Amino acid sequence: MDDATRMEKDSLGELAVPAQAYYGVQTQRAISNFPISGTPMPRAFIRAHGMLKKAAALVNQELGLLEGRFSVAIVQACDEILADAPWSMDQFPVDVYQTGSGTSTNMNVNEVIASRANELLGGKRGDKAPVHPNDQVNLGQSSNDTFPTSLQVMAAEMLKATLAAEVAGLIHSLEVRSQALWSVIKTGRTHLQDATPIRLGQEFQGYARQIAAWHAAGRMRAEFRLASLPLGGTAVGTGINAHPLFAPKVIALLATWTCIELHETDNHFGEQASLDAALTAHGELKALAVALTKICNDIRWMGSGPRAGLGEIEIPAVQPGSSIMPGKVNPVICESLLMVCQRVIGNDAAMTAAACGNNFELAMSMPLAALLLHESITLLANACRNLATQCIDGIIATPRGPELVERGLMLATALAPTLGYDAAAAIAKEAARSGKTIREVVLEKGLMTDAQLHAALDPEKMV
Repeated sequence: MDDATRMEKDSLGELAVPAQAYYGVQTQRAISNFPISGTPMPRAFIRAHGMLKKAAALVNQELGLLEGRFSVAIVQACDEILADAPWSMDQFPVDVYQTGSGTSTNMNVNEVIASRANELLGGKRGDKAPVHPNDQVNLGQSSNDTFPTSLQVMAAEMLKATLAAEVAGLIHSLEVRSQALWSVIKTGRTHLQDATPIRLGQEFQGYARQIAAWHAAGRMRAEFRLASLPLGGTAVGTGINAHPLFAPKVIALLATWTCIELHETDNHFGEQASLDAALTAHGELKALAVALTKICNDIRWMGSGPRAGLGEIEIPAVQPGSSIMPGKVNPVICESLLMVCQRVIGNDAAMTAAACGNNFELAMSMPLAALLLHESITLLANACRNLATQCIDGIIATPRGPELVERGLMLATALAPTLGYDAAAAIAKEAARSGKTIREVVLEKGLMTDAQLHAALDPEKMV
C-alpha cells in the first residue's frame, strides 16, 4: 500500500485498490483475474444496469426496505452514471471475458454506486457504509437475475432506439430509388442466367420489401422475446431474499422509462437457466444480415464493369478504388456492409455456442451474450445508415440494361402462349446459335407478322 492505493477487505482477505477509484476490492480482484481482452462491458450495458439499480432503490424505499436518504443517494449516483458523468467513465474496467454470470460486473456497478452514494452522504470514496454494495445497492437482487435483465433491456432499447430508425431510413431510400428507377426496363436473371424483363425499380421494390418485412416482423419478434425479464428470481429462480412485489414494481419503472412493454417472466427457472431470449434476438439480427448480404451482392453485380461487367447501374464513387489502377472505382460501401454482415453471422455462431454452454439453474456466458448483441446491433445500425446515404441514394441507371432487353433470349417466353412452348424454345436456341434476336428469327421464319410480334414482345407488357 502507498499513497496511490487504499486497502479494502472482502471474504477472501485484503487487497490494495487505487485510492481514487470508486470501485472496490471485488472489482480489483476481477481486474487481476481477467486480463483477457482489454474490452470492458459496453457502456450501454452499464447504463442499463445503472437504470435497474436506480429502480431497485426507489422500489426498496417504497417497500420500506431501504432508508430514504440511502435511496436518494443511490438514485443520484445512478443518474450520474446514466448521464455519463466524467467521474464514472473509467470506473467499469472489468473485462467481458469474466465469470459467466456477470457477477464481477454486477459487483463493479454495486461498488461504484455505493462509493459515490457514500460520498454524496458526506463520506469518502471507497466507503462501504452506510450504503453497502451488497446490503443496500444489491438489495433483493442477484447477479443471476439482474445481469440477464439488464442484458435484455439494453438490447431491446438498442433495437428500438438505434437499429429501428436506421433500418427505416434504409427502407425509405430503397423505396425512393425504386420510384426513380421505375421506368427502366432491363433483363431479369434467375440462376445468374437471362430471364424475362423486369423493371429496375421492381428489383429495388423487392429489396425495400425484404427489409421492411424484417422491420415489421423480425425486429418485433426480437423485442417481444427480450421483453420477458428474469428479475425476481434472484439466485436460482426461487426468488429467495426478494420481496414478492420487488420485481413487478422495478420492471414497471423500467417499462415506463424505456417506453418498452417489459414484463416479468412467468417462469424464472427457464429464463435464468438459458440464453434463449438473447439467442432468439440475435437470430433475427442474423436474418437481417443475410437479407442485406443479398441486396449488396445484387448491387455489386449490377454495377460490375463498367465495361467488362453487367454495368446496368452506376454506384456513387466515394473514393479511388486502386493504388495501382488509375480511375478505378469499387463498390466499397457495399463491401463494408458485407463485412459487417459476416461479423454478425459469426457473432450468431458465437451466440449459439454460448447458449449451448448453460448448466442447471444458470446461463453461463451472459457477458459474452451482451457483447455480441451490442456489437451486432451497433454494426448493423451504422452500416444500414451508411448504405442508404452513401450508396443507395446515389445509384443511377445506365443505358446498358434497356439496350440488352432486345437481345434477351428469354423474350421467347412471351411467344409460348401463341406458338407453343416447344416452338418458342426452338426459336430461342436458333437465336442463341446464330447471334440473332428473337424478333429477327421469328420474322425470318414468317411465324408472326411484324405487328403481332411488336405486340407480343412489348417489354412494358412483360413487366
